[in-house]
Amino acid sequence: MPSGLRFLIAAKRCEITELQQLARTSALVNAVGRLIHGLQRERGLTNLHLASGDGHWAPALAQQIEDNAALQAAVVTCFEAMDLPASRLNHGARLFSRIAYALQGLDALPALRNRLRSEAWSTERATAAYVRLVGGLLAVVFEAADAASDPGISRRLVALFNFMQGKELTGQERATGAALFAAGQANAAAQQRLLRLIDSQERCLQVFQEFASPALYQAWLQTQRPEQQALLERMRRVLCTAADGAPLDRQLSQTWFDANTAVIDAMKSIEDQLAVELLSLCESRIEASAAELAEFEALTGERALKPQAAADLSFFEPSPSDAGPDHQTLAPAAPSGFGLQVDRSILELVQAQSQRLQAMGHELDTVRASLNERKLIERAKGLLMAHRHLSEEEAHKTMRQMAMNQNRRLIEVAEALLAMAEVLPAPTR
Repeated sequence: MPSGLRFLIAAKRCEITELQQLARTSALVNAVGRLIHGLQRERGLTNLHLASGDGHWAPALAQQIEDNAALQAAVVTCFEAMDLPASRLNHGARLFSRIAYALQGLDALPALRNRLRSEAWSTERATAAYVRLVGGLLAVVFEAADAASDPGISRRLVALFNFMQGKELTGQERATGAALFAAGQANAAAQQRLLRLIDSQERCLQVFQEFASPALYQAWLQTQRPEQQALLERMRRVLCTAADGAPLDRQLSQTWFDANTAVIDAMKSIEDQLAVELLSLCESRIEASAAELAEFEALTGERALKPQAAADLSFFEPSPSDAGPDHQTLAPAAPSGFGLQVDRSILELVQAQSQRLQAMGHELDTVRASLNERKLIERAKGLLMAHRHLSEEEAHKTMRQMAMNQNRRLIEVAEALLAMAEVLPAPTR
C-alpha cells in the first residue's frame, strides 16, 4: 500500500472514532437536559411549598420528585456506559471531573429533599442548593461543547449549552418570583437577583442566535406568544418595582408559576429539537466519513494508483489560494470537488484532506471563542470572590457594574482583572 494512503486511512479511522464518541456524548447531553428540566420544575415547586407553608404544593412536588428519579437513573446509566479506559475524548480529564462532581450532587439529592421536607431551609437556601446541582450538570454540557472537534457539531453544542443556560436562568427567575409571591412580601435582594437573571437570559439567547441553525432560531421565535410575554412583563414590573417589604398578592403565585412554566416548556421543546438536530448531524458526519474511508480503502487495490515518481515536483507548485512567498498554509488548495476518482494521485488526496482540516481548525477557533470568553469571565469572577470575599452573585454584579461604568464589554473587564492577578497580594482568609 502506498505510504501516504496508509496514513490517510488511519486519519479517517481516527476521525470516525472521534465522531462516534461525539455521538455518544450528544446522547448524554440529551439525557442531562431532561434531568435538568425536571430539577428546575422541582426547584420551583419546592419554593412554592416552602414559602406558602400550607401544604398546597406538596402533592405536585412529590410527583415531580418521583418523575425525576427516573430521569436521574437514565443520566446515571449514560455515565456508567462511558468506556473510561478506552476513551480518547478531547478534554476528557475535565469532562470526567465535571461528571464526578455532578454525581456527587446527585448522590446527595435525597438528603437535601429530606431536609427540605422538614421545611428547615429558607427558599433562598433551597434555590441556591438546586442552582449548584443544576450548575454542575450544565458544566458537563459545557465541557462536551468544548471537546467537540467537528466545527458543525461544536456550533450546535455551543448553541445548546447557551440555550440550556438561558433556560436555567429562566427557571431561577420562576423560583425566585414564586417565592416572593407565595410569601406575600417584596424583598430588595430578591428583586436585584431577578433583574440580574433577566439580563443574563438575554445574553445567553444572543449567543444561541449566533450559533443555532436559522431554522431552529426561527422555531424559537415562533414560540414567543405576545399575550404571554405581556403577562410576564406586567408581573415582572410588580415584583421589581414594589418597595422593600411591601405586600404582594399571594394569589399571583400560581399565575406567575404557570406563566413561567409555559415559557420554560416552550424552551424545552426547542432544546429537544436542538438535541435531535445534533444527533442527526453526528450520524450524517459518521456516514459521510465512513463512505470516504471505504473509497480510500478501495483505492489500495487499484493498480492505476501508484506512488508519484521522485521527479514529480507538483508538491512544490503554488496553488491559486497562495497569497505569496510569506503566506503559510497547512497545504495547497485542493482541486475543486471532493469526489474520489481512481486516477487521483496521493498528493491530491493529501491536499484535499489537509485543506479540509485547515478550514475546520479556523471554524473551530471561531466557535470556541464564545466558550473561552465564558472561561475568562468565570476566572475573573473567582479572583474577585477570593480577594474581596464576595459571593458569586456579588462578584458578577461588581463586574457588570465595572463594565457599565467603563463602557466596556464584560469580557474586556475580565481580561483586565486577570492581567492584574499576578500583582495582587495573596487573598486573606
